[in-house]
Amino acid sequence: MYAVIKTSGHQFKVQKGDLIRVNRLGGQPGEKVSFNEVLLLGGAKLGVGAPTVKGASVEGVIKEHTHNDKVIIFKYMRRKNYKRTRGYKHAVTVVEINTITGA
Repeated sequence: MYAVIKTSGHQFKVQKGDLIRVNRLGGQPGEKVSFNEVLLLGGAKLGVGAPTVKGASVEGVIKEHTHNDKVIIFKYMRRKNYKRTRGYKHAVTVVEINTITGA
């Protein structure tokens, strides 16, 4: 069984045991987290939400808080002696999916 969930503006296709990297969530590692915005449930029977599947939820456990790889921002203006390099690491939370419950 799989599900498509929506969290913080992003959609993820998840199955039991998957590790997903979502935008930083509140909570400590080891705490349970629930995603109630389930857009689609798949398996033997397909359940499509309008916009969400009623009564469906996906639960997981927070594994760690970390950062994505650094994104380099480079600004340049030719013939003007202007170069600027900046970097940015986005804060994410790694969540392991435990259960997918449907209506």
